[in-house]
Amino acid sequence: MHETELHDLSDDADYASAASQLQGSVSMERSDSAKTSSSAEPEGAEVVYAKDYVSIHPSQLASERISGRLKLIKQGPSLLLTWIPYKGQDSNARLSEKDRNLYTIKGISFSDIRSIRRHNPTLGWQYIIVVMSSGLAYPPLYFYSGGVKEFLATIKQHVFIVRSADDANAFLVNDFQNPLQRTLSSLELPRAVVANGLSASTSISAPHSAEKQPIDDGSVSGEVASLSLYNGRPRPKVHDPARDLSIQVLEKFSLVTRFARETTSQLLRESLNNGYGNDRRDHSLHHHDYSYKPSTEPEKAPEEVPVVPDPLEFDKLSLVWGKPRQLPLGSEEWATFLDSEGRVIDSKALKKRIFYGGVEHRLRREVWALLLGYHAFDSTYAEREYLRSMKKSEYEAIKHQWQSISAEQAKRFTKFRERKGLTDKDVVRTDRSLSFYEGDDNPNVNLLRDILLTYSFYNFDLGYCQGMSDLLSPILYVMEDESESFWCFVALMERLGPNFNRDQNGMHSQLFALCKLVELLDRPLHNYFKQNDCLNYFFCFRWVLIQFKREFEYEKVMRLWEVFWTHHLSEHLHLYACVAILKRYRNKIMGEQMDFDTLLKFINELSGHIDPDAILRDAEALCICAGENGAACIPPGTPPSLPIESSLLYPQQDDDVL
Repeated sequence: MHETELHDLSDDADYASAASQLQGSVSMERSDSAKTSSSAEPEGAEVVYAKDYVSIHPSQLASERISGRLKLIKQGPSLLLTWIPYKGQDSNARLSEKDRNLYTIKGISFSDIRSIRRHNPTLGWQYIIVVMSSGLAYPPLYFYSGGVKEFLATIKQHVFIVRSADDANAFLVNDFQNPLQRTLSSLELPRAVVANGLSASTSISAPHSAEKQPIDDGSVSGEVASLSLYNGRPRPKVHDPARDLSIQVLEKFSLVTRFARETTSQLLRESLNNGYGNDRRDHSLHHHDYSYKPSTEPEKAPEEVPVVPDPLEFDKLSLVWGKPRQLPLGSEEWATFLDSEGRVIDSKALKKRIFYGGVEHRLRREVWALLLGYHAFDSTYAEREYLRSMKKSEYEAIKHQWQSISAEQAKRFTKFRERKGLTDKDVVRTDRSLSFYEGDDNPNVNLLRDILLTYSFYNFDLGYCQGMSDLLSPILYVMEDESESFWCFVALMERLGPNFNRDQNGMHSQLFALCKLVELLDRPLHNYFKQNDCLNYFFCFRWVLIQFKREFEYEKVMRLWEVFWTHHLSEHLHLYACVAILKRYRNKIMGEQMDFDTLLKFINELSGHIDPDAILRDAEALCICAGENGAACIPPGTPPSLPIESSLLYPQQDDDVL
């Protein structure tokens, strides 16, 4: 079947897949389950597809998987998708009501869905990921007994859906051929509407429009993220995450000092009084006039408005949890972690020590190779030396592959010419102010290029993407060896490679997790971002893509990275660092009523003005405070976690669905 030609999927969210073809087996999939659930549907609604035992995996543990029923509901001209966790199932026995609300998907309309991505691993279950128009994505939905093809087939019967020409597993919903609509979609403009050639966006300011908005709008946060309306004012629901989180803080403090307990009690009181009860303040925040009014008066600085208090003031949390930074690990102390043959005696204790202080620069070459996984912690000096010699030969063989390409071959090798050209452009503008890379004909710049080109042949599916030179530069600076730098970079890319996927799946899974963490740890800030169409968190894109590489001085970046690589508290400490920075500047962001463009400019201008030690302390406090709830916000396999299906990291599959 001829595929509609599309080109913009590489800008879509990590998760994007929807399509179908078969029409016969859908009735069998939904025969029994539709009967048992049809009575719960609104009048006039028809269940056109239902599938039992579709599951979400909040963590890697099988015991924590949540099973439920997935349904497609036809109501008038609209097609809705729901997923409701089971009650009373053994697998869901420990699922609290709050967690049920957190993961429940309630009636999202396909008019708000951008795409669906289908995954068909060779081993394991099929799963799909639904991506909203805002760029956010729901957690993967695993089909334990198959049925993805029938699910997509049913969708095709009711909405316009096409397969992307760029990715056989990506299906675009309501992607019409109107060039203006496609352009707006590729620009990631939230809620863009095209009518008669004009574009408009949903208003966030008018009070009367807010009253007409449904309480549950089907956003990623579901019922937990919604607010009850009472007398025209928002009020927190009974299960307010800020209050629940403060209670968890209180429980965690139960065994520590009197000072800690008093601090937590104060946090609890402030969380319960988080601004929703203040009528004057709430009215000022939600009914501010955003309309444009021409004026001849000179422009004034933005007038700050009252800001809803932070339910968790981490300045107080840091007093208890955020430990002061220590001096870097030195040579004498490093020797105490090794036995006589060079094995690390206690890798957990070593990682904890590095987490709180980093490493002296002269030790980084040895320690980074361990943290990145190039060398095993239990390897001896002799084993590490043997591995170096073996890997050097392997590296030279891979490098020779592209070095042996003649000029005549290169003329007929478009992909090689493109990658080489892009690499050449990037390396000459990477960290050239650093003495290690400065000057014309610098041999280290040439090494940077050679390593990146060799990696594009080592991992030909991924190749070279902008930003990789930023990740390699500090590694080469530390290792001062071409082969070792290459293999350490390979080890790093095993975890961060999905950041550079064509469909940006790694980036969007991290931005989705960041959104959920902000919702958990600072509900008022989350609501502000929601009101201002900032929930895609693209203003944090650079932070996440290259791990804050351009936000700090070179030495501080290396210190930050080695702390991240310990995975001491979490593999995703960088996401808590993002939350910490946003919370540090929340009053300015909300007080000056920054929209997306203003916020993006503000975030970019923070480069060089952030204290990494303070951010690490705050991130530690937030990570401990969030606990298991924070871990549940992060989908399995989210970078820098190792991919769940490493062999299918860059799949190129095809079938006859569309």
